[in-house]
Amino acid sequence: MGRQWGSAMRTAEQAGCVVSASRAGQPEAGPWSCSGVILSRSPGLVLCHGGIFAPFLRAGREVLTAAGAVFLPGDSCSDDLRLHVQWAPTAAGPVGGVERGSSGLCTPQCAGLEPGPPASPRRRLRQSPLPAELLLLLSCPAFWAHFARLFGDETAEQWRFASVASHDEVSEDDEEDQLRALGWFALLGVRLGQEEAEEERGPAVAVAPLGAVPKGAPLLVCGSPFGAFCPDIFLNTLSRGVLSNVAGPLLLTDARCLPGTEGGGVFTARPSGTLVALVAAPLCWKSREWVGLTLLCAAAPLLRAVRAALGRLFPSTAALAALLPPEVGVPWGLPLRDPGPPWAAAAVLVECGTVWGSGVAVAPRLVVTCRHVSPREAARVLVRSTPPKHNRQQHPGQ
Repeated sequence: MGRQWGSAMRTAEQAGCVVSASRAGQPEAGPWSCSGVILSRSPGLVLCHGGIFAPFLRAGREVLTAAGAVFLPGDSCSDDLRLHVQWAPTAAGPVGGVERGSSGLCTPQCAGLEPGPPASPRRRLRQSPLPAELLLLLSCPAFWAHFARLFGDETAEQWRFASVASHDEVSEDDEEDQLRALGWFALLGVRLGQEEAEEERGPAVAVAPLGAVPKGAPLLVCGSPFGAFCPDIFLNTLSRGVLSNVAGPLLLTDARCLPGTEGGGVFTARPSGTLVALVAAPLCWKSREWVGLTLLCAAAPLLRAVRAALGRLFPSTAALAALLPPEVGVPWGLPLRDPGPPWAAAAVLVECGTVWGSGVAVAPRLVVTCRHVSPREAARVLVRSTPPKHNRQQHPGQ
């Protein structure tokens, strides 16, 4: 991925993990799993997607869309909830095993074709999932406000945000549950033994302030496709893209993401390995057509919501706020309010009835677009432009 990504890749892998949820005594139910971001290894603190907790809510899934629901305490889920977190070790060892003691990280490796010495029980223990507990469920109010404004009007029926293809058979209840949990995340406490707590160390994760990363900036996504399925190959899979567009804390990227990467961290190369966002929805469709963009929730406002929720809960949990990663200062040459490149102002949206497409403003009141976008000369054409100040304007055309 280039020299600029070396440090960012190491940070992303060290911060990546997979979270699985199951019911005690019911192995046939579930398990449910997603990706997560390690905020602290010792003590263990993980932020992941909240969708896997919907089946365990005592008050039912409807509580996620209740008026004024911003966060829910850890005991809002049933007692039979069992959580485990699996993350990669802090150093690579021989094939088939892992060791500690040096910087860097490698995901667990699959066994090679050649038989080798069996890994010691101690080494196998390093890769075992660790028990965890739910501290709180929370949503980002700013994310929900922008999502409702963009996708909550009469065009909402044309959009689908789910972890399955739009043509797959999914019940309306399942699809509604996924939509309810779209902007919800979970803070987990990972239970470590004394020896593990002393040995588990990792670099501190830094968070980019909202608006610090300009449109078009390269991004690196670290998530586990298909969740806890086959972590030997899928744990902490990397994907690269750019910041495709921004609407407050609602971000879009063209980085390739798959079901199971919900909750995975999105990082930037400058400053190296800075956390920008978490994956909210890896796949989306419009009018039953797949849209190759991933929906993200900015990390900065999400962590502010975590701090606010911890402050309103029990005093013992308020101390956890000190473990949350801080927002970094804006580096030189990376303005908070980026005016955007000149080509961005020339791109417009052209609508002609139910047909829509992109266009380029080549002169005042003159737009070039594909012929199929405006199939009928007499049809009314609407051009939507987005100037640098992000005040969308509409212009009738012909």
